[in-house]
Amino acid sequence: MSTLFWINPANGAHSFPPVEYAFREPNGLLAAGGDLAPARLINAYRCGIFPWYSDGQPILWWSPDPRAVLFPSRLKVSRSLRKTLKKGEFKVTLDTAFRQVMQGCAAPRTDGAGTWITSEMLDAYCRLHEMGIAHSVEAWRGDELAGGLYGIAIGRVFFGESMFSRVTDASKVAFVHLVRQLERWGYAVIDCQVGSGHLQSLGAEDISRAGFKKLLEQWRDIPGHPAPWRIECEPCDI
Repeated sequence: MSTLFWINPANGAHSFPPVEYAFREPNGLLAAGGDLAPARLINAYRCGIFPWYSDGQPILWWSPDPRAVLFPSRLKVSRSLRKTLKKGEFKVTLDTAFRQVMQGCAAPRTDGAGTWITSEMLDAYCRLHEMGIAHSVEAWRGDELAGGLYGIAIGRVFFGESMFSRVTDASKVAFVHLVRQLERWGYAVIDCQVGSGHLQSLGAEDISRAGFKKLLEQWRDIPGHPAPWRIECEPCDI
């Protein structure tokens, strides 16, 4: 395809073109426009599509091929990270500081990452959190939020969005707790969107977009764990 689909915000169906129509370059760009209404966001994730854009741009919708995923049972915990977990330096919670976690993810970083989370996205995902669909994981050191991550849960699929650390390994500790908790609750897969060396070190792998679509069709309609989420794993489970 050489033409980018434009979504009219007035489209009450909240529909998207088939993900097979996404561009090869840039990889996965499927459509532009629309809005971040809860119904449209939920439908996007159900179809394997997510928004990613910057201030001053229209909303851009993506479905890359390949897709980075992590199967909970295949989580990799390095020796050094395991030592950090055993030290108990961080207390990990779920769904206790969603907006703060998003703000941490949105803050400018030395590598330039994080700034794509616009104020519009912040408000939209906070609405999803209030609906029990978006969830956060917090790693605390004392009373200070040291790191965390957030994402969307639909059925037995968790769609990871972003993570941040203010203290070394804080987001990794939060991620490990999340993965072990999701495994206990019977979640099938964690969507990592686009692969990276960091994610691969934790066990993420690339699968085809078609394979990811099949996983969604299999697991998105099976009820997941009800909100609000709370940590149930014991330290020995990690």
